[in-house]
Amino acid sequence: MHKSNIVVIGMPGSGKSTLGKVIAKKRGLTFVDTDSLIEAHENMPLQDVVNRRGVKYLREAEAELLKTLDVDKHLISTGGSAVYNRDAMHNLGSAGVIIYLRISLATLLRRVTNESSRGLAKMKSHSLPRLYAEREPLYTSFADLSFDNDWPITALNKERLYRLLDDYYDGLALASHRLDP
Repeated sequence: MHKSNIVVIGMPGSGKSTLGKVIAKKRGLTFVDTDSLIEAHENMPLQDVVNRRGVKYLREAEAELLKTLDVDKHLISTGGSAVYNRDAMHNLGSAGVIIYLRISLATLLRRVTNESSRGLAKMKSHSLPRLYAEREPLYTSFADLSFDNDWPITALNKERLYRLLDDYYDGLALASHRLDP
């Protein structure tokens, strides 16, 4: 099975967009940020979608987009709440390798300082630690690969990520070859 897309999931501040663009360029993929697609469709920033229409609406809009997204040779940077919809994640995973950019709670709290303007798909009464505890098992369950991204992005860290992807694709090719008569 050939998975031509790479899907990046993780908490806000995990590097989905930043590392996603780097990986896309390195692998010759088209970069797409699903949060940007939602903003374009709604004609407003994510935070305005949350403020005007609510968290449930944003999650439903995101799920619908991800369930119908049909691209080839793309790096797809998802919103942090993508993992709440199983059908959406299965659609993404059917045509792409899913990488979970894992960060610690301490890193999340250090990186996400603009909580009120970031467009987070969470109830106002829910804290970032609660969101982290809720989502982390979901990210783990959908990921084909996990990459710890608590540190600044350096050339060495990028190379580690590229090697992880290369090893994954080499393993898929080997498994496919074993199945061929």
